[in-house]
Amino acid sequence: MNLFWYDWAGYIGVALVLLAFFLLQERKLQGSGPTYQLMNILGAIGVMLSLGFGNFNLAAFIMQVAWLLIGSYGMYRGIKRRREMRELP
Repeated sequence: MNLFWYDWAGYIGVALVLLAFFLLQERKLQGSGPTYQLMNILGAIGVMLSLGFGNFNLAAFIMQVAWLLIGSYGMYRGIKRRREMRELP
């Protein structure tokens, strides 16, 4: 079995997303925290790379784009919320 770099990117991406979800369930990460969101964003990018350079699957690609957008939105909201908390007297 020959694994290319994009295969590894996909495997690592899947591992990141699953690990993030597991750590969330174990209450080791907060869903609104930057670590959780970053793991999801990087995981989605890894899977998208494997789909883009390897065997393309439109349904899986759409799901990863949605995962990336939702994770990015969560990261944005978290940053905005932390800034607002710092500005409170």
